[in-house]
This record gives sequence, C-alpha cells and structure tokens, in this order.
Amino acid sequence: MKNILLALLLASSFSSAQAVEKSGSLHQVINGKRSVAHKQRDKYRHPQQTLEFFDVKDNMTVVEVWPGEGWYTEILAPYLKNHGKLYAAHFSADADEPYFKKNLHEFVNKVKKQPKVYGKVELSVLQPPKFLQIAPDGSADRVLTFRNVHNWMKNDQAAAVFNAMYKALKPGGILGVVEHRNSTLKQQDTKAESGYVTEDYVIALARNAGFEFLDKSEINANSKDTKDYSEGVWTLPPALRLKDKDRKKYLAIGESDRMTIKFIKPQ
Repeated sequence: MKNILLALLLASSFSSAQAVEKSGSLHQVINGKRSVAHKQRDKYRHPQQTLEFFDVKDNMTVVEVWPGEGWYTEILAPYLKNHGKLYAAHFSADADEPYFKKNLHEFVNKVKKQPKVYGKVELSVLQPPKFLQIAPDGSADRVLTFRNVHNWMKNDQAAAVFNAMYKALKPGGILGVVEHRNSTLKQQDTKAESGYVTEDYVIALARNAGFEFLDKSEINANSKDTKDYSEGVWTLPPALRLKDKDRKKYLAIGESDRMTIKFIKPQ
C-alpha cells in the first residue's frame, strides 16, 4: 500500500511539474493574456515559428531592439520572466524626435501598469550616435530586431547599430532579423525610403559588423506584396496610409513580405 501511495504521489508531482512547464511554454504565452489586436496579427507575424527559428529559449538573455509599442515584448517578457532576462533597447528620453519620446512614454507606461508581466524587463537605450550599449558587452544569447533596419538606414545609422548588436552578443550568440523585403530586381536605395530592404543588403550590413550568415526562413513571406506602392510599405496594413483609398485591396494583400534571417557571432 505504501508503495502504491508513493507511486501515486510521484506521478502527481510529475504531472504538476509538467503542467507548470507547459503553462510557461512559448505556445502557452502566445495564446495567453495578450492584446486582442496583437493576436489578430499573428497570422502575418508568426511569432512562435519566428522565435523558434531564432532558437530563443526561456533561460536566455535576450535583447529586443527598438520594441516600439511592445508587440513582441508582450510575448518575450512573460516567456523569459522566470528563468531568463529581457533587455528592451528603446529610444532615449532625450530624443529630439517627438515620435521617439511618445513611443517610449507609451512603452514605459505599459510596463509599469503590469509589473507581474514586465517587472523584470530591463530598459536600455539605443539612440545613435550617442547611445549604443543595448546590453553589457558579451552578455546576450540573442539579439532580435523586427522591422527596424530601414529606419537605421534612413538616418545613416545601420552600420553603428549592427556593431552595437554584435558587441552585446556572446560569442556563439545569434542575431535575428525580420525586415520588409525588397525585390532583388530593384537597386537598393541606401536610405530605404520605401521601407523595403533587400536580403543581400542586410546580409552585407551584418557581415561588415563581423557576423556570419547562419540561415534564413520564409516564415514571414507574403507573395501578394508587390512592393510598388505610392506610400511604400506603409500603404499596407497596419499603417494603411492611404486610409480608405483601395482599403479592401490592401487589406486583402495583408502585411508586407518579410525576410527572416539569423546570423551568428563567431566563437
């Protein structure tokens, strides 16, 4: 009888441990308490497949670069909370651009309102050329950036940012990049005014900083995106810069065609 009870207790403990582990899994976090509006965009952004492609584990130190309103932070913060660490490398509070200040203010408010979710997130600053240390040198297992490369190109900051991301990573650490993908038939505008960037240009930026190309994926591809709009990538959702003009057409296309590439910092 004692042996039977012991076996039942062990089985119960194992099941409970499994339940706890499952409750904090990436799948559970993505399908958990997130903004409804954010969840509706999962069909375009494929967060689980993307983070799995970048091989993000819950015990890692991760830097999310320019997290904006926190779409991915909403997933990364609870996923890393118990065993890992998340740096959110956001704009400077002293930035000249009003958009940067507004965006940072909204992000900080979001973090403060939900301390149980975001209480362990550490804010760092990325505002070239003055602020470039997104995390302590050599401390990060992963650095992730989503649709930001064109912004750095516009301000001639791309090389400096890729160098900063390289410095933050441990040897063997991975840089994950998602970016609006330009056609290979078009010559790349070095200012990326359309918001689109070729894969070759991103790969060159990474290699110039010292990274080695690791792999790429079609997880976030969209063959409906013709990339020839008057307002660039912002013609498509979620921006829909043309407002009601051809709105149904652009909603049917969906969000932009995106490259998903990972690089490694050599050992």
